[in-house]
Amino acid sequence: MLELLVCATFTVLPDYLYRRYAQGKRIGQEIDLFTVWYELRYGLTGCLILTILLITTVFYYHPSTTDVSSFFRTVTILPERNGRVKEVYAENGAMLSAGDRIFILEDDQQQAAVETAQRRVEEIEAQFALVEDELAAARGAVNQAEFALKEAQDELDDQLQLLASNSPAARAREAERLQNRVDSRQGGVDAAQANYQAVETKKSTLLPAQLASAKAALKQAETDLAQSVVYASTDGELQQFALQPGDVVNPAIRTAGILVPRDVGQDTFQAAFHQISAQVLKEGMVTEVLCISNPFTIVPMRITAVQDFLPSGQFRPSDVLVDLQDRARPGSVQVRMEPIFAGSADSIPRGSKCIANAYTDNHEALANEEHGFWNGLFLHMVDTVGLVHALILRIQALLMPIQTLVLSGH
Repeated sequence: MLELLVCATFTVLPDYLYRRYAQGKRIGQEIDLFTVWYELRYGLTGCLILTILLITTVFYYHPSTTDVSSFFRTVTILPERNGRVKEVYAENGAMLSAGDRIFILEDDQQQAAVETAQRRVEEIEAQFALVEDELAAARGAVNQAEFALKEAQDELDDQLQLLASNSPAARAREAERLQNRVDSRQGGVDAAQANYQAVETKKSTLLPAQLASAKAALKQAETDLAQSVVYASTDGELQQFALQPGDVVNPAIRTAGILVPRDVGQDTFQAAFHQISAQVLKEGMVTEVLCISNPFTIVPMRITAVQDFLPSGQFRPSDVLVDLQDRARPGSVQVRMEPIFAGSADSIPRGSKCIANAYTDNHEALANEEHGFWNGLFLHMVDTVGLVHALILRIQALLMPIQTLVLSGH
């Protein structure tokens, strides 16, 4: 309607003034309801064409969208395991800091596992003192076996010396018996040395490995016990939290609540513009945002990022070929906007539904580049008609409460 009134000022109104004062025709006589088209056909046709051109120019070079919001993430409160709630430390709506306790699950089984693992560590540590005694005993057994072997070897050497000298006291049978005794004592020495080596290996390898394994089991048990307590992972407000002692919490089925981080997404707005605006939207463009949650307030913003791909082109590999005709809905151009003035968007709650206008600015292009007369005139015209879109946004701000509360029927 606004564009039509503006265009009529330059087309229909001059045509009527010419008919009225130059040709002397009057409304109600020569110009009536039945002859208005014939008399004002040039003005009406020009008004229609100019209105279409103006609307097209305004909405192409100064695009608008109703899909604007300040998205924010929530953190789901989940324990690491299933369990029954033992005690609740926080209330719904509470402001939590990172590290604050929220609730604890029943942990009797986990405490028993920690106690068992701790006793196992102590048992293996005690074996280190015991293995020293075993090592001393094995060392003594080796010395004893070696002494017995030396004694038997000396007796065998004496007997062999007598046999070599053909002494009447030498007997071959006795020499064989002594040789067997030496072999037996040698076996005892080997067994004692093997036992000593086994005890040494137990001290240097087996017990350290068992101690490391026991400590790892203790750490695992302590980790399982620590998982019984659920903490806030970030600063935020606790919402949808209604746990009571005795409730069962399952990470796969039932969550405990959500944590809304503080100030995340407060000064960042995302907007989705139509694909036809892809060549117009640029980083640094000035925008204006109007939100239902804060009517009568228009916040000036600036585009900080323009997504260079469209969501409609994404796909996930599957066993079915992608058919493009199934993607009838075109994707939109996603942009990110931030307030030009710090704090100007603080009064807008996160997640608000908003509308936005983006304005093409050719001031630098006109100042720094050489343009022909008609091209420069066109660029000036593009910047000027942005005022029409800005005026429309302000009319929407005035009518928004009426449209929302009265005309929508809510």
